[in-house]
Amino acid sequence: MREEHSGDGDRSTTRRAYLRYGGAVVGGGLLAGCTGDTGSGSTTTDAAETADTATEPTATTETTADDGYSVSIEPVGEVTFESVPETWVANNGSWADMGIALGLDAPMGVWLPGRYHTQYYDEIPGVSVDIDSIRQLWGEGGVGKEQFYELDADVHVVDPNFLLNRGTWQQADVDEIAENVGPFFGNSIFSRSYPWHEGYRYYTLYEGFEKLAAVFQRTDRYEAFATLHEEFQTDLASVVPAEGERPSAAVVWGGGDSPEQYYPYVIDEGTSFKHLNDLQVGDALAATDVKNFFESRGAIDFETLLEVDPEVLLVRGQEMKTESEFQDTVVSFMENHSVASDLTAVENGDVYRAGPLYQGPITNLVITERLARTLYGVEEELFDRERVADIVAGEV
Repeated sequence: MREEHSGDGDRSTTRRAYLRYGGAVVGGGLLAGCTGDTGSGSTTTDAAETADTATEPTATTETTADDGYSVSIEPVGEVTFESVPETWVANNGSWADMGIALGLDAPMGVWLPGRYHTQYYDEIPGVSVDIDSIRQLWGEGGVGKEQFYELDADVHVVDPNFLLNRGTWQQADVDEIAENVGPFFGNSIFSRSYPWHEGYRYYTLYEGFEKLAAVFQRTDRYEAFATLHEEFQTDLASVVPAEGERPSAAVVWGGGDSPEQYYPYVIDEGTSFKHLNDLQVGDALAATDVKNFFESRGAIDFETLLEVDPEVLLVRGQEMKTESEFQDTVVSFMENHSVASDLTAVENGDVYRAGPLYQGPITNLVITERLARTLYGVEEELFDRERVADIVAGEV
């Protein structure tokens, strides 16, 4: 692959001058936390301890010099930019949403555009994304290197360990794209349950957001969002019931209109569950023998769910449906199912959409408010839509 593209003039030299790694670079030593598995191995207490110790907040590492600026993120290390990137690729909707919040154009590609739910932007005046303009990177054979050459992005907001452990890439492939196309800059922040995410720290949504803002030199928008988020958290605190009055929920993934198999998700501190943690929703699966999907890659049926019998059932994989569509299909199916109809959540009408797997600052505001209405009966708006639109537009 390297030789096939080496005839493009002095392209690789120009690219290295534009965006280059400084100090520690992506390489075998830096990615020592990788085990080479596909995410199906079992976790250990070491993984849990790593997650706990890796969440201590640290300041964004960035240095500025006459010839550029540097930003660091684990597991990549420090990356030096001689000018601000113009085009980019994102791993998923978490990072894509951060870019939109910073007022960037949509990423040129993401793993699965179908899981980047841009309909949430309908809540924000003047903010929209044409999902059809975003290339799907994941295919039958995984993610191909050729796509990275074709897109020719200035920066790849992707955790290289995700490529190495959830696909067929080798370290040499990561190095090749970083050298010939553009650097990697990302961390798999949406989940803290992957066994291969050991040995390097996790980031909260806003810690990752701050890093990305530094890359694109739009920290003013990040700071405005951070202030808005603090106000939002204060408003949430006033609507969350006392501990004994909050429901316990089972989070599962079930696609289609009549799913009978579900992938169970134990709530962790990843950004995938930020709205649930912010609303202090109890986890009905945490104290059971049901294995987390991130660990087992296995499914459960209604019989297993009935053994758990959660107060609330939150179903992922249904975000493309409106609430009424969800009720008319998935919920109606459960109500008429011989086993599902005995679930307490079904009997009491407490089956809801769980929110997306990937969320950034805008998405988090929208779906957290939606869940607050669903679970706690909140009627008022909990964040200012116009203020969000202003920040995205740069009116900070």
